[in-house]
Amino acid sequence: MRPAVYATGVTVTAGDRPLVDGCDVAVGRGDWVTILGPNGAGKTTLLHALAGLVPATGRIELDGTPIGRLDARRRARAVAVVPQTPIVPPSMTVGRYVLLGRTAHLGPLGREGAEDLDVVEGCLRQLDLTSLADRLVDTLSGGERQRVVLARGLAQGAPLLFLDEPTTALDVAHQQDILELIDDLRRRLALTVVSTMHDLTLASQYGDHLVVLQGGRIVLSGPPRQVLTAPQIERHFGARVDVIRHRGSLVVVPRRHPPTPGGSP
Repeated sequence: MRPAVYATGVTVTAGDRPLVDGCDVAVGRGDWVTILGPNGAGKTTLLHALAGLVPATGRIELDGTPIGRLDARRRARAVAVVPQTPIVPPSMTVGRYVLLGRTAHLGPLGREGAEDLDVVEGCLRQLDLTSLADRLVDTLSGGERQRVVLARGLAQGAPLLFLDEPTTALDVAHQQDILELIDDLRRRLALTVVSTMHDLTLASQYGDHLVVLQGGRIVLSGPPRQVLTAPQIERHFGARVDVIRHRGSLVVVPRRHPPTPGGSP
């Protein structure tokens, strides 16, 4: 079976400087692949390249079709991208914002029909947003807004869902809620998910496969137990940690330097 996303030799440059350099990625249908790495490693750039949002060399295929053969409308029907910091038009209601996800499906006159409204209603219901449909997006809490942005992505009806740091600026409870929701939607709607993350513990719990970038290159790739070891985290992230197995999951715990003898407690 062809992978949902297949990429080889993906390179993105800014001037003569490579931001992403010769990356190979394969994402199986229904899988959740998470891209990790220190700040500036190229995580978002690689995600955007795989989605066709930035120019890249190499080969990228979505569902077996080279991405260069997909115009913007067909690409939007193939992959929905949920950005880290979405642009929300001022004074726009939740319902209208989610309806923007149907843009790639509108007819020649650019007007939404009954089917589009039904899709939006279903997305609002699935993400428990029906009661907020008439609220202005810029009045929502961080967790509510993140669900609204996710609903817009789902409204595209694309089988691929790309998420750039979906838990940024959320407290621990809302981080868990969003990731559980994404995982539930992935299973119920047969979605394939590609995300970037900073939190290694959350990445280990929700990613089937992890890809670690350093300096724009893939340095590790594999299941969480293979990738997230203390020596490899120290080598590629520059962090001193302990990796603990707890209730079948990995927990990455920062480790302090031992106190200096005679120093302050």
